[in-house]
Amino acid sequence: MLFAGIDIGSNAARLLFANVFELENKIYVEKATLVRIPTRLGEDVYGIGKISDIKADNLIKTLTAFRLLIEVYKPVAWDVCATAAIREATNGQEILKQIQKDAGFKVRMIDGIEEANIIRQTNIIGFEHPHNLTLYIDVGGGSTDISVLNGDQVLDVKSFKLGALRMIKGKDDEKEWERLEKWLKKIKTNRRKVNIVGSGGNINKINKLYGDPFHLTLTLDNLKKAYKHLKDFSVEERVDKLGLRPDRADVIVPAAKIFLFVMKTIKAESVLVPKIGLADGLVYQLYMKHKK
Repeated sequence: MLFAGIDIGSNAARLLFANVFELENKIYVEKATLVRIPTRLGEDVYGIGKISDIKADNLIKTLTAFRLLIEVYKPVAWDVCATAAIREATNGQEILKQIQKDAGFKVRMIDGIEEANIIRQTNIIGFEHPHNLTLYIDVGGGSTDISVLNGDQVLDVKSFKLGALRMIKGKDDEKEWERLEKWLKKIKTNRRKVNIVGSGGNINKINKLYGDPFHLTLTLDNLKKAYKHLKDFSVEERVDKLGLRPDRADVIVPAAKIFLFVMKTIKAESVLVPKIGLADGLVYQLYMKHKK
């Protein structure tokens, strides 16, 4: 069955069409089509505190196009969520009303905890964990959301105001880094017995360029090499010489820094990068609702 999920993030808006099926008592979400538009809402929000008219207009045009695609694809159901950028924008509610009026979408505003919970649901849709303890780390443009699970039991979920676009704008508070470090150190783990699962466009790209995309694994050593290599290039050089998209070239380094900070703090040696995200979690939620 085909479902659709729309994620309005700080860096981009994503529309995912995915087929969901069950095989041997496991649920699989298989991407059919993914459309990603770099709306860059966080540039405004973490700079001037609101979303400019230009970016708001581009967002509404993007969502209007998404609506037309949904009408053509005819998924069983769809869901639309907005995260940190619209949540923190002083004109966020006004823009949500405009989206409903012009694009025909009623958007759910979710906080970092709910975002982490939705992404975490991908725990059971297609990849295995060798150990009981798992940390899910999602790094976006505005926030870093982390879930800690022991098997299927949720031990803790936290959201931190540390994101790639927020860092570029110099809005990452040192106290938030200290809060993250203090929380991570409370997690009693043995580094050989913990699964680390990373999500977000930046870690996906880093793994593709520097890791092992076939086995979905990025080692700490390769992440360190990636961070150092990428830092040696200017944003323009990352576009011209490394072939990165302009909206990826600037955020990939601060995102790598966040992952490095987390992995070093908990002494993790590698991270699983299964290319999951909020849109995948939304599709999974829709399937489960439909099934009930």
